[in-house]
This record gives sequence, structure tokens and C-alpha cells, in this order.
Amino acid sequence: MKKRVPDRPSMPGYGISTGNDGLLNWTRLNKAMQSARNYWIITVRPDHLPHATPVWGLWIDEVFYFSCGKNSQKARNIAANPNIIVHLESGDDVVIIEGKLEMVTDSGLFPRLSKEYKTKYDFDPFGEAGAQPGDPFFSLKARKAYAWREKDFPKSATRWKFE
Repeated sequence: MKKRVPDRPSMPGYGISTGNDGLLNWTRLNKAMQSARNYWIITVRPDHLPHATPVWGLWIDEVFYFSCGKNSQKARNIAANPNIIVHLESGDDVVIIEGKLEMVTDSGLFPRLSKEYKTKYDFDPFGEAGAQPGDPFFSLKARKAYAWREKDFPKSATRWKFE
């Protein structure tokens, strides 16, 4: 994993604190990503319009994994532009990850993903009702991440950049 550098996000007009007092720690974000059931992903259509959709996914070793149908809108968007945003459901306890997707091509990883999906969702994405031949499985390593608590937003707003 790349080195994480926490700082403050640039949000002019929102009274974001300066300095490090109140910055959130990465462990908190990591736990939130691991325990989430649903993740919202935001992709961009080829005509540059945004597209948001919930997905099931896994956060393993600080990498986000999910799959989708090869003909789905999100798969078509990703084929044209693999940069996405992943956002957890809460607006009170915010977690946002930005990065560029890569196709999972290491078939040795599929048994672990299968096991983790079965544990988390009682579903096997590689089983009979799961992925169809050619359906992509993606991984996302964060390029930037954001988190804050609404109750103390100006003080807790944190951004991580990765070196």
C-alpha cells in the first residue's frame, strides 16, 4: 500500500479547520469500508453525464473489489473511463474513495473473493447465479480518500493522498 498522507480537504467557504487537531485516523475509514454492506459507485458515461449505482463489494487489504454485468451501464462507463468514486451510504459518517479501476486478472485471487462474498453476503459471485462468462471483476486502490463526521464536520474533515 502506498504511504497515506492525511491533511485537510480544500472546501472554501465551509470553515474547515487548519492544523491536525481533529483529523480522523485511517483505521476508522478502513473499518467502515470493511463493515459496509452497500457501496455507491459513481462512474461517468461516455457523454460525460454522471451515473451512480449501489453495488456489493469487498474491502480487502485496503483494496475495494466488486463485479458487474459486462453489458451494464456501469461496465460500459468504466470501459470508457475507469476513474470512479466509491461512497458509503451515510451522510453523517462520510467515507469517499477516489481512484482508477483495474480488472482483476489474477485468477488466484478469485477463491478468496468467492469466500469473502459468501461470508459477507451469502452469495458466490462465481457461482451459478453469479457472474456470467466475460463479466468483469474490478479492483480499486485509493488515489485519494475523504472522511468526516457531520456532527463535527469542520474539525473532522480529513483527506488522504497516497504517495
